[in-house]
Amino acid sequence: MNNILFFGPPGAGKGTQAKLISKLLKVPHLSTGDILRLKIQKKDKIANTLREVMAKGNLVSDDILNKIVAEKLIDCKQGFILDGYPRTIEQSKFLNKFLDDSKLKINFIININIDLNTIRSRILKRSEEEGREDDNINAIEIRYNEYVKKVKKVSDFYSEHYPDVYHEIDGNNQIEEISKKILKMLEN
Repeated sequence: MNNILFFGPPGAGKGTQAKLISKLLKVPHLSTGDILRLKIQKKDKIANTLREVMAKGNLVSDDILNKIVAEKLIDCKQGFILDGYPRTIEQSKFLNKFLDDSKLKINFIININIDLNTIRSRILKRSEEEGREDDNINAIEIRYNEYVKKVKKVSDFYSEHYPDVYHEIDGNNQIEEISKKILKMLEN
């Protein structure tokens, strides 16, 4: 069983890499961003709130994400890849407790490092290709700053407490090169 966490700032390529690894390992890729974007398409009060929060580049509350992730993980009997979660220390505590209660463990933690200029370029390109409302310069800057203030602390927590399964990857390289490095790491 492979249970994998992906970390890195927005635009680092977590989703791209997680999708590739998901296909190869035949385990579900759980992207909180994708799940939330699907919820936004609904025309209800929660969708409107999520749309506002995400368009401004802000993070969705821990309670909402914890509930979504717990519901999804229950069905992941052969493993999972989490992309975009946990983003806060509270979410990591929730996840760790959930995994302990379920007698599961994290097998790999992959942190993709990338510089802000490359992030801007990638996200604006993605915005043009996918037409995503939440990919604009202002939202990019806010999400990056939120990552540095909050999510990086979570990544650092896992680096400190799970050093045997924590791996750093250079995200400034080409997609194929990053994929090769990750696959080699997973094979070892």
